[in-house]
Amino acid sequence: MSKLFTPLSIKSVTLKNRLVVSPMCQYTAVDGFANDWHLVHLGSRAVGGAALIIQEATAVSPEGRITPGDLGLYREAHIEKLKAITRFIHEQGAVAGIQLAHAGRKGGCAFPWNGGNKLNENEGGWKTVSASALPFNPQDDLPLALEEEEITRVIADFKIAAQRSLMAGYKVVEIHAAHGYLIHQFLSPISNQRTDRYGGSFGNRIRLLLEIVEVIKSVWPIDLPLFVRISATDYVEGGWNLDEAIQLTKILKTQGVDLIDCSSGGLVTYAKIPFELGYQVPFAASIKREAGILTGAVGMITGADQAESILNRGDADLILQARESLREPYFALKAARRLGDDVPWPLQYLRAKL
Repeated sequence: MSKLFTPLSIKSVTLKNRLVVSPMCQYTAVDGFANDWHLVHLGSRAVGGAALIIQEATAVSPEGRITPGDLGLYREAHIEKLKAITRFIHEQGAVAGIQLAHAGRKGGCAFPWNGGNKLNENEGGWKTVSASALPFNPQDDLPLALEEEEITRVIADFKIAAQRSLMAGYKVVEIHAAHGYLIHQFLSPISNQRTDRYGGSFGNRIRLLLEIVEVIKSVWPIDLPLFVRISATDYVEGGWNLDEAIQLTKILKTQGVDLIDCSSGGLVTYAKIPFELGYQVPFAASIKREAGILTGAVGMITGADQAESILNRGDADLILQARESLREPYFALKAARRLGDDVPWPLQYLRAKL
């Protein structure tokens, strides 16, 4: 059997293969509530054979949303529909995961198909927050720099959302510390110019993430996996970089984090990102090698042979797909055929297997 279709056990959870549907915002929720679009979107990828389906960045507070259409877990009432989604995913032999997030200064924006610009409050937007009063786009209003008591509230919001994730049936939780959102805004010296215990030194800039990990661990079962997604670099001189990412990852491993989902960029608009096939795989490889932790590779991984090669080289332990899974919900079933593996198909689709 190919490496891509060998199981991987992380704590008490066994993934049937190494293919993961990466969290991708759908901008289709109303006040954080999931609906049938989310059920069909996530459920179809589970039917398509991926082992782990990670739900889009799910906001821990209303102001933590990227757009008014983001999913949320800031109300207990959000749980009911999410239970239906996780139940369906698990019925397909896949594992349901969730990414918990706070957008920080990148929140309150229009939908991407409407331009993605910052919304005024009378347009449905809101006042955003960040590590420091520095905007993402020069033309945006300044975000509010979080006071320490407000940081405490953010940390508590992550804890409550993790509790609700468990109630909703998720078996993997991922903390979103990448792509220029709030936690990343604290990590990077470009966006974090604080002078208190959450700014300045490396140890201070990573404090928020470590405290969020700690409170989630206090409510998340010890036998269920905990992932963290990071941007391995800002691609900007003087910004967050791979050396700091490796140093952070070593600390996260001692805190009980099981896997690092290795992405990059997103903090500033002027970064020069070398978009090409597998351009982020070297980050996953370096972090896996230097920190001795499981990693997930993501970013323009579009073919079965490419994914198999990444795993065989030992560059990563999981393959995460975003745009490719939008193009091809049944990628896993087709990849198995390409690699000569005989994997189970949904009984309802069995007549199409041969």
